Amino acid sequence: MKLSILTTGGKDSGDQIELADSIFGIEPNETAIYEDVRRYMANQRQGTSNTKERGQVRGGGRKAYRQKGTGQARRGSIRSPLLKGGGTVFGPSPRDYSFKIPKKTKQLARKSAWSAKAADKAIKIIDDFTFDEPKTRKVADILKSLDIEEQKVLILTADTDKVLYKSARNIPNVEVLEANKPTTYQILDADVILIQKSAVEVLQGSIESAEEAVA
Repeated sequence: MKLSILTTGGKDSGDQIELADSIFGIEPNETAIYEDVRRYMANQRQGTSNTKERGQVRGGGRKAYRQKGTGQARRGSIRSPLLKGGGTVFGPSPRDYSFKIPKKTKQLARKSAWSAKAADKAIKIIDDFTFDEPKTRKVADILKSLDIEEQKVLILTADTDKVLYKSARNIPNVEVLEANKPTTYQILDADVILIQKSAVEVLQGSIESAEEAVA
C-alpha cells in the first residue's frame, strides 16, 4: 500500500511512502480487537472503591438494649446492615481488574486496528516537523491546513518530541505519541492518525520486532 506524503501546509509533496501490507493490509480480526480493547479498558480501572462491611464498622461491641421488654426487635449490634450507619452488604472492595491476553493475540489486534484505519482512509503521512519552542498555534494551523481540526487526532513521531507534545497538549482531542507506543484502543479511538514520515519505519519496525519476539 502506498500513501502520498503531505506537507505541513496540507499539500501533496509529490512523494509517496510504502506501507507494509502485513500490517496495514490484513483482514481485521474483530475478536482479537475486542479482547485487546477490553484488556486495555480493564487495566485502566483503579479498583479503589471500598465500603465497610459489618465487621469493619466502628462500635456495636455491646448489646444495644436488653433482650425483652422494650417492644423492639431483638438486636445484638448496631452494626447491622439494617440500621443507619451499619455495615454494607456485598459492597465493593478494592480489587485488581487487570488481566492479560496472549502476546500473539495482542499483536494481531494491533495489526487489525491499523488495517481497519487504513481501509477507512484515516491514516495520513506528513513530512517531519518540529518547533524551536512550544507553540499551540502552529499545531492548530497544521491541523487546519489538513482540514482535520474538528476531529480526534493522534500524531505519531519517531522519537520523543517534548516541544511538539507541549504545543499540542492544550488542543482538545489531539494526542502526541511515539510511533511504537499506541495501543489498539488508541488507534481505534482516533478519527485521524497523522504519522510523521520518519515515524513510519519506527512503527513498522516495532511491530515486526514484537512478532519475532513471540514467534
